[in-house]
Amino acid sequence: MSVNVKEQFQVSTFFTFFLVHASQTGIGILNYQAEISKYAKQDAWISLIISGVSIHFILFIIFKMLDSQNNDLVAVHQYCFGRVFGSVLSILVLCYFWLASFTVFRTYIVVIQTWVYPTIKTWQLSIIFGVLLFYIVSSGFRILTGFSFWGVILPSLLFVLIYFPMKHMNYIYLLPVFSHPIKDILLSAKSSTLLFLGFEWLLMYYPFIKGSSKIPKWAYFGNLYTILVYLIVTFISFLYFNQDVIEQLPWATLMMVKIVHFSFMERFEYVFIFIWLLVIIPPMCISMWACTRIAKRTFSIPPKGSLLFFILLSIIASISLKDIESVDKVSDIASNVGFVFIYIYIPLLFISKQIKDRFSKRKIISG
Repeated sequence: MSVNVKEQFQVSTFFTFFLVHASQTGIGILNYQAEISKYAKQDAWISLIISGVSIHFILFIIFKMLDSQNNDLVAVHQYCFGRVFGSVLSILVLCYFWLASFTVFRTYIVVIQTWVYPTIKTWQLSIIFGVLLFYIVSSGFRILTGFSFWGVILPSLLFVLIYFPMKHMNYIYLLPVFSHPIKDILLSAKSSTLLFLGFEWLLMYYPFIKGSSKIPKWAYFGNLYTILVYLIVTFISFLYFNQDVIEQLPWATLMMVKIVHFSFMERFEYVFIFIWLLVIIPPMCISMWACTRIAKRTFSIPPKGSLLFFILLSIIASISLKDIESVDKVSDIASNVGFVFIYIYIPLLFISKQIKDRFSKRKIISG
């Protein structure tokens, strides 16, 4: 059941850091502030920490579940539930992975239409990004890893931009601290789920990483860096805008970037948005790559054939969503499905595998 990947197609272990962080940091960082502060207000940064730490626990479960005999999600499904029912579960996960990719795909189109080219048609951008998606994903996992590397390095250089909003920060906006009940903080933590989704694709690319014993360390570091990035952006946002303003801002991060001015460049947010394309490529492409892997492992469908189908499906679905409200609904669905997948399905699958392991050991001993 295990997947044997030739060394020439594998990547070094430390790239797990970039794969995990790049998968988590995508389109959500541009507009998450209003959503997470809906319940906990200025205490929402506590919710982010709770959410991020909980991902460490889920990662721990994933690494306990994957082993040399069952080293990807499809293998675990077939081991626990048999080939037929296991394949059905893999198809359901495939649908979720496609939805995750599509959410990034369509939301970035909204950003382009809202901030840069208001008159451009959705179908035009959908085809352009569809071609880009096909070219990158079909190039293989090592190329995706390279994009993940630069998708972490280049945006990290943009942290120097926090100097501009820092000049206008008001520390009173964070007070009073710890003024909200646990219920509200947990509700905000649930709302921040979408920010940390993406690490679960590790379930499919795990065999493509060398040195499985060292993978957990780099994955934990990647998630820790994600927590740090979101905390920095959250603190800057909450200190720059008061909560009443944040509730009305759909793109708080971009509004902060809008105040950046250079003598040689007036509208820096345009540059920021196009640089951010490098950030959304990893989550959009890795999830799509995971879909092609599931299709290949389950039905032996050639990756390029299934990739073309999934991209065409994304283009058609993108064109069918006519307004921002529809896109927001799809994003909410993806967030809720992702919440169920990581906090309910993965733990239940882990328990199922533990039961199966014990049953198999007893059968061997009795035999």
